[in-house]
Amino acid sequence: MSAGARFTTKHRLPAARWPTAEEAARSRWFSAARIGALAVAERTWVPAMVPWRATDDGVVTPEVLDWYGRFADGQPGVLVVEATGVRDVASGPLLRIGDDRFLPGLRRLVQTVRERSGGRTRLFIQAIDFLAVRRRPEPAKYFERFLQVDAALRARMADAAVDPGWLDAPDDAIRQHLFDSLVDDRGFVESVLTSGQLEALDFGYRERVVDVHLPWIRDLPLTLPPLFADAGRRAREAGFDGIELHYAHAYTMASFLSRLNTRADGYGGPREHRVRLPLEVLGAVRRRVGADYVVGIRFLGDDVVEGGSRLEDAIWFGEQFAAAGVDYLSVSKGGRFEDARQPKVGEAVYPYTGRSGYECMPTVISDERGPFGRNVPLAAAIRAAVRAAGHTTPVVTSGGIYAFEQAEGVLARGEADFVAAARQTLADPDWFRKIRLGHGDLVRRCEFTNYCEGLDQHHKQVTCKLWDRVGLDDPTVRLASDGKRRLAAPAWRPPGS
Repeated sequence: MSAGARFTTKHRLPAARWPTAEEAARSRWFSAARIGALAVAERTWVPAMVPWRATDDGVVTPEVLDWYGRFADGQPGVLVVEATGVRDVASGPLLRIGDDRFLPGLRRLVQTVRERSGGRTRLFIQAIDFLAVRRRPEPAKYFERFLQVDAALRARMADAAVDPGWLDAPDDAIRQHLFDSLVDDRGFVESVLTSGQLEALDFGYRERVVDVHLPWIRDLPLTLPPLFADAGRRAREAGFDGIELHYAHAYTMASFLSRLNTRADGYGGPREHRVRLPLEVLGAVRRRVGADYVVGIRFLGDDVVEGGSRLEDAIWFGEQFAAAGVDYLSVSKGGRFEDARQPKVGEAVYPYTGRSGYECMPTVISDERGPFGRNVPLAAAIRAAVRAAGHTTPVVTSGGIYAFEQAEGVLARGEADFVAAARQTLADPDWFRKIRLGHGDLVRRCEFTNYCEGLDQHHKQVTCKLWDRVGLDDPTVRLASDGKRRLAAPAWRPPGS
């Protein structure tokens, strides 16, 4: 069931009081800080967002430069580049860092952000690994091409049909009978196929970290540390100020941390084993980039799926990462495959369509709690435990951040050290600068309808409905591939400038 079907209360965007320039200058949110050895101008933060603007080979394009340059115009303290693949494998129009040939484009990206922010913004790149996810197939295609007919399947079919003839039947006859049974006898099909085969039929094939019968999955503890370490080396060579290890949501490293990881090879089961590979990756990256380079981790405060990790796991993981010398912890929530909505035939499962996806990007259609600052308590609990363990590791929170006083309150209460905003910054890339200059009344406020997330779900270039139809007749405006939307928010200049 989708989040929209569960929640029916529509919340109004809360009123906001904006500070004068003098108040902003004295505030915590706009105060200087340190992340490891790195000085940061302020505690404002733009977390990673995937804009679908790279080439199909993962190379930086002019559209990528415009996307990050536009955020840099607002001069946030930290800007994190989208999830960037550590492998040199095709991944669609998503950035990659799995080979040195990507370095020239990444250097241009760094240079663009430096120039557009006037050197004020610190730039990190988020490094990700993900396993194979296939599109949901046509049922006929699945049974004809993808279903593996082996002795075990034949035995289950013979038992279900009470007919030993299926033990020796031709493969094609088995495939055809299962396909024909889908409409009139779905229960028969479910008794014959394994849970994995049923998922591949109904949702599309998806690899898991527990699929240790596959050699490349079994060997992930051997292959991933050097891949992430190489990514760290390239990030430093390209000029980024740091690298963020993506241990969150539906992807490989988060799946190792999850309670759903039942590997029996010392990398699954008890949390001491589940954290082993994430710590080994962190250690490999640290050794490659050096002690003076920022290495952060984005991870989940709660999986939000049945059988998944909960806050108590995240607290313990946070303490382990802090003890291992990570430079910051960025806390997210949910965004898992396990509760995702069934995709249409020809589409891939999307991990932000179930309840866990809602909790990752909460909207104004919600429960009584509403979406605003919904995930701050997770970061607060992790930060408190990390401090109690004697570590000063900065903690970043995000999720439904919409106004200055909200963020300032989070910092004043000691719930986080940096307050990040993705959707609000997409709605108005200049909002940090507007507030700092005393023009908060001019902030274009996010409505938290997740129009942007809907575009991402369908692998379309991400824009905001508050500005993507403005000024389309301007010949200098770069348009989306559909020709109907501008790709960057209109430029802003302070009044009187």
